Amino acid sequence: MIIVTGATGKLGRRTVERLLQRVPADRVGVSVRDPRKTRDLADRGVRVRRGSFDDPTSLAHAFEGAERLLLVSLDRTGEECVTGHRTAVDAAVKAGVGRILYTSQMGAAHDSRFQACRDHARTEDLLRATGLPWTALRNGFYAASALQFLESARRTGDIALPADGPVAWTGHDDLAEATAAVLAGEVRFEGPTPPLTGAAALDFAAVAEIASRATGRPFTRTVVPDDAFREQVLAHGAPAPIADLLVSIFAAARNGEFTAVDPTLAELIGREPATFGAQLERAWAE
Repeated sequence: MIIVTGATGKLGRRTVERLLQRVPADRVGVSVRDPRKTRDLADRGVRVRRGSFDDPTSLAHAFEGAERLLLVSLDRTGEECVTGHRTAVDAAVKAGVGRILYTSQMGAAHDSRFQACRDHARTEDLLRATGLPWTALRNGFYAASALQFLESARRTGDIALPADGPVAWTGHDDLAEATAAVLAGEVRFEGPTPPLTGAAALDFAAVAEIASRATGRPFTRTVVPDDAFREQVLAHGAPAPIADLLVSIFAAARNGEFTAVDPTLAELIGREPATFGAQLERAWAE
């Protein structure tokens, strides 16, 4: 069995779909908080079991019989995130999982300026301590995050964000394809993978040029002080921890934590990853 957590999320669902192109459905299982949201997968022969990162017993049952388990990182930060991951890792050990694969991130490090990367580093420590075979998929920074940052610029034509640095923005579709290949056993990595990135690292000045070419409209890049940006985020109703998290992305980018570009993702999927321009055009057309 190959078990995937978070199978209703952006990366998890895409990974399951690509995995089903590689292995029979009766070899695939999903662990989800609400099985009702995956009835279509059950109808196709996928094993669906309830698994909550806040309920260790449910996870041990959901992971039962797993030769490989994909642990999709939680949409939480700090101690709450690491505690949830620890619960899942302990459940995997209890269930006798053969190998744990974890969706980490490029730049994962204990001294990262970005909280999520510090959480990933701590989770990799948990995996290392199990004694089980494990793989940390060091995913490139999701291009979907850049597109979210550009939402207001779609209307104004001005990309008004804090000072940044080049980031290897990478698409969910390409990462899901690569993840499915690793889950299916087509290739194996021990410990952290090389950065799984798109072919270019771009700052938002370069993104402005791409948006201009894609739309035929002029886009400008305005640098907003970190404090002013944080106040804007708070004014839109975000809680302070989220505002701090968003600001830290730019601090980490300025520190060069997301600049690495590596060919491993292209090798795994057998083609060049989608460019940021192509992803922007598709997203804005939708």
